[in-house]
Amino acid sequence: MIHNMELYQVFYITAKAGSLSKAADELFVTQPAVTHSIKQLEAKLGGQLFFRTSRGVTLTTEGRELFTYIEQAYHFILNGERKITEMHQLTHGEVKIGAGDTLCKHFLLPHLKQFHESFPKVKIQVTNRTTTETITLLKEGKIDLGIVNLPISDPHISIQESIVIHDCFLTGAAYKQLAETPISLQKLLEYPIILLEKGSSTRAYLDHFAEGHGLSMKPEIELGSVDLLIEFARNGFGIACGIREFVNQELLDETLYEIQLTTPIPARKVGIIKLKSTPLSAAATHVYDTLRQM
Repeated sequence: MIHNMELYQVFYITAKAGSLSKAADELFVTQPAVTHSIKQLEAKLGGQLFFRTSRGVTLTTEGRELFTYIEQAYHFILNGERKITEMHQLTHGEVKIGAGDTLCKHFLLPHLKQFHESFPKVKIQVTNRTTTETITLLKEGKIDLGIVNLPISDPHISIQESIVIHDCFLTGAAYKQLAETPISLQKLLEYPIILLEKGSSTRAYLDHFAEGHGLSMKPEIELGSVDLLIEFARNGFGIACGIREFVNQELLDETLYEIQLTTPIPARKVGIIKLKSTPLSAAATHVYDTLRQM
């Protein structure tokens, strides 16, 4: 076990300088302090490391052998310091993010694109999972940040609220007449409904909303992607539940129509999550600060 790295630093600098006085100047210590450190190291290793000459000092056979290893270690340390500097300057590093398909496409991707253009050497890894699965990945240390649908509650997780989103029912031309006037949820559920599969936080939120009105969601089609829900609705298979903020252009183009409920679904928020106990890397911190300022 290495007890005193300073002794090896003095040895390395002295060997490079070839002089006790020059080594003392470089280390900002006295020459006797350099001599004392070398004698300590020689005693520790059980052999002489330097010969004194008229011009200074030169390495013994044992000293030359030790020097080859210390020089490698010295350069490894310098490379480590350089890597840390690069990480702080965002010229090196990695960010691991977990997010569902919809939040990844409509919320995360625009900001990651800007980050990647500014810091192209930082590796970005995105894992597509549901909110529940994203929380699990975060707690297992497999991602740095998660983008999730709120509400959630966990004492180990720091939650930063972001944009407000509104769940709404959408249809294509097949049921566009339902978009003319507000309709009750009970009446709407008489039509074919297309929802996300059970297991997602969005589906749980909608089921809870329906149960609050004494109703039960019984979709004719269940899919794993909101984008697929929208496409099925657009093609006349039924009425899908999507997020209004993410289909604004389609509503303007009238390729989709929003069906207003007499009692709207309460708004939710997108959350940016990280572990309370684990500090973020410089790159992850930059992404986190960018997202939470939205």
